Amino acid sequence: MGQLAQQTPATRGKPPLVAAALGGVDIQQYLTFQLTGEMYAVGILNVKEIIEYGSLTEIPMMPAFIRGVINLRGSVVPVIDLAARFGGRATETSRRTCIVIIELAHEDERHDIGIVVDAVSEVLEVSDADIEPAPAFGAKIRADFIAGMGKIGGKFVIILDIQKVLSVDEIANLAAIKAEDA
Repeated sequence: MGQLAQQTPATRGKPPLVAAALGGVDIQQYLTFQLTGEMYAVGILNVKEIIEYGSLTEIPMMPAFIRGVINLRGSVVPVIDLAARFGGRATETSRRTCIVIIELAHEDERHDIGIVVDAVSEVLEVSDADIEPAPAFGAKIRADFIAGMGKIGGKFVIILDIQKVLSVDEIANLAAIKAEDA
């Protein structure tokens, strides 16, 4: 875990992220997860909940990366297979496979989208100083999907730009193209 800023009268009693920012150290929290042998992270503020994988309803004529929909307390939530979204094979489900519910803002509306991951790891605190820019090449996923590379314990974690990965407009366009091809 990263170091938090020392407590001062201005930061005492504040949540860790606020206290760290006020103390001069920008620290962000990220949920880390495994996907096809790689470690990825998303900003914790986008994560609504983590649920067990199951009870998906498939939707015909959708791109391969759209696994289907789930009923989440009465709401229909689309579920994206992140490995397939990145151009790989569909995720093979196991006992540790789960769905991370991500909340996104799009045109003044909030949307919940589920992402299938191999396994959730932990919540990490990473200072901005430990985040490198996205590489221009060499990554297994599109460069615009990467917000940065977090250095944690001597290893890199790919920090996703979840707004771009789960772009509502792009996914809708891909689904429309798939429907036209059918």
